[in-house]
Amino acid sequence: MNTKPNHKINKTPARLDFIQSATGLLLALFIWAHMLFESSILFGKEAMYMMTIFFEGYYFFGEKYPILITFLGGFISTVFIIHALVAMRKFPASYRQYRIFKTHMKSMKHTDTSTWFIQIVTGFVMFFLGSVHLYIVMSQPGDVGPYASSDRMVTEWMWPLYLFLLIAVVLHAGIGMYRLCLKWGWFEGKNAKKSRILLKKLQYGIIAFFMTLGLLSIATYMKIGFEHQAHAGERYHSVKAEQGAK
Repeated sequence: MNTKPNHKINKTPARLDFIQSATGLLLALFIWAHMLFESSILFGKEAMYMMTIFFEGYYFFGEKYPILITFLGGFISTVFIIHALVAMRKFPASYRQYRIFKTHMKSMKHTDTSTWFIQIVTGFVMFFLGSVHLYIVMSQPGDVGPYASSDRMVTEWMWPLYLFLLIAVVLHAGIGMYRLCLKWGWFEGKNAKKSRILLKKLQYGIIAFFMTLGLLSIATYMKIGFEHQAHAGERYHSVKAEQGAK
């Protein structure tokens, strides 16, 4: 007769942690790649247009299919929602829990504890502003380009949303990747303390780089938007880029 107690380990928290980490990693990499692609405007309207039609499949199919951007936006939206739902379980669920955390954060005066609070704030901001951005991308996939994107910034007064969204996503992605490296022991090496210091410096460097890149990109789109205000709604057309693909 088996008299040993049968204690079943609940693996749900570990699985949820893995899902949160996996979706967070995917979103951070996407955000950085997206910002690099968007920054093509810094090299001129032609460069940004060529990048746009690349994602519309022109160089693969010989025709532009903006619906591909809708599909990509839908996929990222799904990952984004899953990540948000899983991550919310770690947020303070009441004002009492929030006060306890604030007291703990002030008494500890630990950088990682403070940045976790930044994760909560930026995650909250991203949930609303990011949803608006993704909806616009999915519902208006053909309105991406040097003039269309610039008109949206200036004529449609979307630049405040993109500015706050930029700050939120850059901080959230940078801090999130740093925390992922610590959590899963990536790049730990033989000296964990030294690796932690290097990772923290890398975190600050990445945040500074993408924040600068994003601000320069927004400024450039706004400059083009102001110059194009009299012709708002007109789309950029490049015979050179399209002929080069044939």
